[in-house]
Amino acid sequence: MTTFFIADIHLCAQEPAITAGFLRFLREDAPQADALYILGDLFEAWIGDDDPQPLHADISAALNQLHQQGVPCFFIHGNRDFLLGRRFARDSLMTLLPEKKVLELYGRRVMILHGDTLCTDDVAYQNFRKKVHNPLIQKLFLMLPLKWRLAIAARMRANSKASNQGKSLEIMDVNPQAVVSEMQMAGVEWMIHGHTHRPAIHEVPLGNKTGHRVVLGAWHEEGSMVKVTADNVELIRFPF
Repeated sequence: MTTFFIADIHLCAQEPAITAGFLRFLREDAPQADALYILGDLFEAWIGDDDPQPLHADISAALNQLHQQGVPCFFIHGNRDFLLGRRFARDSLMTLLPEKKVLELYGRRVMILHGDTLCTDDVAYQNFRKKVHNPLIQKLFLMLPLKWRLAIAARMRANSKASNQGKSLEIMDVNPQAVVSEMQMAGVEWMIHGHTHRPAIHEVPLGNKTGHRVVLGAWHEEGSMVKVTADNVELIRFPF
């Protein structure tokens, strides 16, 4: 019994090597799992399910094929692809999950999430996140012509990149107390997330217990996944 977790693939047409590596992973590695969880930022940007990029169709077909092989895929939205909707999920045979979820996994209670909500020291980002997750704003944005949405998304990415260059690494990382609070409220001793691009397994003090926070790496130059079995939790890096 094996479950795989991945995040922060950041697929886009400008990075064909990452796309090829991810498609190989879906063909050769993912079928070995009992389930695959994608914890956000599968795509570098998502402006609506009606975006006709060939890349989207290729990924949808590959996820659909994985499901047909008996491996269900579950998805939690990231900060880059929070607009990914029911149409793409339906075509991909992928199940959309809420922004945080607790799994009962081989005798462990595991909280999974993208991870951006844990970065509470980045007040500017949290304020921005609150705005763009407003259902009315999302609805209005998706009503705009495709070319307008493309332009807005490009400007937002540029602004985000410029803003992050002026922030310290500490501000853009998770807040330790936010982690402890989430884990204690959920009654879990394990947490798996992405977003920060700092792969590691951290110990978390939970009163008289010690929990673990597993951070997935981004798929920039190699793949990253967490493999959970009844016996172990492994953070694995692998070539594309």
